[in-house]
Order: sequence, then structure tokens, then C-alpha cells
Amino acid sequence: MDIQSRKLAFIQAFLNLQSEEMIVQFEKLMKKAKNIDEENQFKPFSTEEMNERISRSEDDFNNKKFKTTFELLSKYER
Repeated sequence: MDIQSRKLAFIQAFLNLQSEEMIVQFEKLMKKAKNIDEENQFKPFSTEEMNERISRSEDDFNNKKFKTTFELLSKYER
């Protein structure tokens, strides 16, 4: 079943609901989902933030504060 068919089936089932409590639960779920989506929105860095991150990354590299690709892969390949 494609997304459009699922949406239509959901809307039809929702419209047939008789329980106020169920509608309140759906409203809460939708509000929570909207808040999560807003929190996960991409926020681009300002030029200053980007330059600061670059400087920190270069400092970390120069101070040998990094892991190699091999080290990272070996940690997750078990």
C-alpha cells in the first residue's frame, strides 16, 4: 500500500472515531511529533561558528586528538 492510500485509510478511520479520548490522544501525538520535527530542523552555522569549528578541528588534529578510520571501524566491527 502506497503512502497516499495509507493516508486515505487513516483519514477514513479517524473520521469514524466516536471517542473523544482517542481524538485527544491523536492530538497529543501530532503535537509531540511536530515538536520533535521542529527540534530536528537543520540550522546552518554562521560564518563565525564555522570558523571556530574549523579552528578547533585543526587544533585537535595538530594535537593528535583524533581517531583513524581503522580505529573507528575496528570499534564497530565485532
